[in-house]
Amino acid sequence: MKHFALAAFLLFGTLAVKAQQRPVEEPPAQKGFNRDNLFFGGNFGLSFGDYTLVNVSPQIGYRFNRYLAAGGGVNFLYSSYKRRYNVGADYKETYGNAGLNIFGRVYPIDYILLQLQPEANYVWGKIKYTDGTQAKLDPQVVPSLLGGAGAVIPTGGRGSFVAMVQYDLLQNDRSPYQNRAFYTFGYNVGF
Repeated sequence: MKHFALAAFLLFGTLAVKAQQRPVEEPPAQKGFNRDNLFFGGNFGLSFGDYTLVNVSPQIGYRFNRYLAAGGGVNFLYSSYKRRYNVGADYKETYGNAGLNIFGRVYPIDYILLQLQPEANYVWGKIKYTDGTQAKLDPQVVPSLLGGAGAVIPTGGRGSFVAMVQYDLLQNDRSPYQNRAFYTFGYNVGF
């Protein structure tokens, strides 16, 4: 009986001391907009020579949770190609497009993403021959719907390398993406 009384005394004494302790406040769960979920990235490309390419395509997005992200961006692409023939029919093709896009991403598992990206691109171009004549393409707004899959490779801190394979699902005749899959490589940085 003495052991039981001692155990009961220690138990109630411990509970009394514990009751006097202030509760540890846990930080409240973040609701609404969280700046830490913003990310910035995109693509940048340069090539010079007979084929010249300048590509600047920044994007900004928001990661809603582990599985979903969305955002938007702008794109600018300029390309020119000098064709040289021995028969004197040399010419230079120049094309450009500027556009807006939005994107939605699903991350089914860590490091893998699926993406849909509707775009509206203003497309123009011309062909200039060595004799001074030229042919212009009528500028127009061309819709595209890019579907793709890729990998997100963390690089430490808040950055990640993104590699994707994409395809234009609408296949408009003037689409800057043509009728083939294409690869994009970019980098995302978290704020």
